[in-house]
This record gives sequence, structure tokens and C-alpha cells, in this order.
Amino acid sequence: MKCDKPRYLDWLTSINHSFKTIDGNHVKLLELTHQPDDTILSLWAKHFREHYCKDHEIDNLLSGTGYNRKSFLLNLVFPDEVNAPGPSIRAGDFSEILLADFLEYILEYWVPRHRYDEKNIRNESTKGADIIGFKFDTSVGKPTDTLVIFEVKATLSKKSDGNRLQDAIDGSKKDFNVRKAESLNALKRRLIKDGHLSDAKIVERFQNKIDHPYKEKSGAAVVISSSLFDKSIISNANASDHPNNKSLMLIIISGNDLMSLTHELYRRAADEA
Repeated sequence: MKCDKPRYLDWLTSINHSFKTIDGNHVKLLELTHQPDDTILSLWAKHFREHYCKDHEIDNLLSGTGYNRKSFLLNLVFPDEVNAPGPSIRAGDFSEILLADFLEYILEYWVPRHRYDEKNIRNESTKGADIIGFKFDTSVGKPTDTLVIFEVKATLSKKSDGNRLQDAIDGSKKDFNVRKAESLNALKRRLIKDGHLSDAKIVERFQNKIDHPYKEKSGAAVVISSSLFDKSIISNANASDHPNNKSLMLIIISGNDLMSLTHELYRRAADEA
């Protein structure tokens, strides 16, 4: 999915303090200072909506259901606002899309977006790695080409019993050891089915590191409402046994009342379809 840089990313700023885990890994802390700007929120909602359903596809997809666009999106596409586990799925999807936008538009990775429009059940998360990003030479594969796989956790509406940064780090271990090959294969298969053969070839370039060397980065991220953020989740987290510890990116994004923002984006995405 490629579009202009979302304007809401201007609300995302880096906190210039040094934060480290117990084993000395640096953690990048970002703050999302969102504003009640109708224009930017509407553009964000459109960008958000098209992860689930392209605007030019909605009418064909809803045909025969008896729903209008808004009802179709709220009843058959978007995770439920109230009934569990819908709200937690909303929080997770919001957090993943936010982090994917940061990787693509700020850190300049290519980040394919195919996790949300292929859900069979709207109130479930898509299996596999949360976010896969690529940096590559367009003419020939080089050892400096880079693959990054991120595990993302969300704490938007209530304080977690555990350490969500540690949860993300532990999930990232599985991405590195288990999920990478399956997730790359699933992404390549989807791209081929959609007719994006050149993009599939890019993914293929990263499927065999022995024959086609590249840099491999891992990532663990937490998106959290400011009222729930405690710096102890950083100081108590430990990534010393991560298999890709030397190339591990740790990110926390905080912002005020992010669950309300999430619901507002879903509301606008449905109302303005």
C-alpha cells in the first residue's frame, strides 16, 4: 500500500531522553500529540479504512448484504466497538498501523499492508508477524539490503498485569526463530495472487539469507496511553537472550487517551466512507 505521508505523523515527536532496558538496550520513546483537527482526522480515517477495504471496492463487496457503506464496515469489516474481543482487536490493529506508518514514512522502509483486508473473522487478529519492512537496492540485491520484523503490543484502555515491552520482546524472539519464513511465504503468495509479481520478487530476495545475504533487524514496540505508561516497563525489560539482540529496535509510542482516538478513527472511517 503506497500513499502520501499521512499528515497525522506530524503529531508524532521523539522524546530526547535516554531510556534503556535492564540489559542496556536503548528504547526510542515517541509521543503522539493528536489534535481535534477534522481535516487531518478525516484523512487519517480514510488511510485507516483502506487497510481493511479499498474505497473503490466497497460497493461491490457490500452488494447483496442489505447494508449501506457505514453499516457494512461496522458489522462485517471493522472489529466491534463494544463486544469482546473487538475493542482489544481495534487497539491492536490501530497500534500496528501506527507503527507501520512510522517505519514506512519516517524510517523509509517498504511496508506491505495485507493483514487487515484478508481477515475471515473481523474480531480476530491475523496470524503471523505483525509488521514486515524492507529496504533494498532496486537494481540488484546487496548485503546492505535490510529486513525488519516488528512485534507490536497495545495498552490503550486499561493497565496490563504484565510488562508489555517484555511481551513484545518475547514475541519478537518467535518472529526471528519461527514466524519469519512462514510470514514471508504468506506475503509473497498474497502478492502473486494480486498480480504484484515485481513486489513478490522483492520478498523472494529475502527468503534465503544464505544464498542472498542481507541485514536482518528485529523490533519490539508498545503503543500505550500516557495515563497507563510507567517507565518501569523499560527499566525492567530484558532482551539479553533475544537471538538478534545486536540488531534489536525497541520503540514505545505514548499519547493521551489513545483508545478514544482509536474509536474515533473507526467512527469516521465508517461515517465518511
